[in-house]
Amino acid sequence: MKSGHRQQLAEKIAGEITLSDMPGKALKKWRTCFKISPGILAEHLGFSPSVISDYESGRRKSPGTAVVGKIVDSLFAIDESNGGSCVEKYSKMLFSNLDEDVIYDLHDFSDAVPMVEIADLINGRIICGDADHSVVGYTVVNSVNAILTLSPNEFNRIYGWSTERALIFTDVSSGKSPMVAIRVTPFKPPCVILQGISHDMVHPLVKKLAERDRICVFSTEDSVKEIITKLRKQKW
Repeated sequence: MKSGHRQQLAEKIAGEITLSDMPGKALKKWRTCFKISPGILAEHLGFSPSVISDYESGRRKSPGTAVVGKIVDSLFAIDESNGGSCVEKYSKMLFSNLDEDVIYDLHDFSDAVPMVEIADLINGRIICGDADHSVVGYTVVNSVNAILTLSPNEFNRIYGWSTERALIFTDVSSGKSPMVAIRVTPFKPPCVILQGISHDMVHPLVKKLAERDRICVFSTEDSVKEIITKLRKQKW
C-alpha cells in the first residue's frame, strides 16, 4: 500500500475519534473493526488494560490528540504484524469512489445500533434470521445498478468502513438478485433490508441463501425517499 494512503487513513481515523461527541465509542468502533482486543492494544501501548476500557466507556477523560495518534499507530502496527488486511481493506474503501446512481446513502455510526431499531424505523418486516444483533452503519444501494455495473471487488465497497452494517437494497422485484450477489462475494453483512417489496412476494431462495450466510433479512414497502429521510433524522 502507498505510504501516503496509509497516512491519510490514519489521519481519517484519528480525526473521527478526536472530533466525535463520543470519542470513547468511536475508539471502540475502530478497535473492533481492526479485530483487536483491549488487552492486546493496551499491551502494545504499555497501558493497563483498564485504561482502554475506561476510555471506551467514558469513565476516563477523552484522550488528547497525542494519545489518539499513538492508539491509531498501535492499531496499524498490530494489524500489519498480522498481515495488514484491515489497513489494506479500509484504505481501499477510503480511496474508492462509487457512482451516486449506485449508492444513495451511506452512514457509519459512532456506536452499534440494534438492527431491529433500524428495521422498525422504516417499517421493516422480518423474513428470516436472528435479529438479535447490532450494526455499525447502513448503506442504501440501488439494487439493479449495483448488480449491473459493479465488479465483485467494487461490490465490496458498498460496505463502507465495516461489513457489520445493514445493506438496504432498493427497488427489488423478488430479492433474489442481491442475495445471490452477496453469496458470490467474500464479505457478508449481518442484515439485509429489501425495499419496495411486500413480505409475501420475496423469492423462496432468499431465505435459503440468507440462512446459509447467517444474514437476517427484512422487507419494507417504504419509499426510498422516506427511508433516507427517516435514517438521516436519527442521531446515530
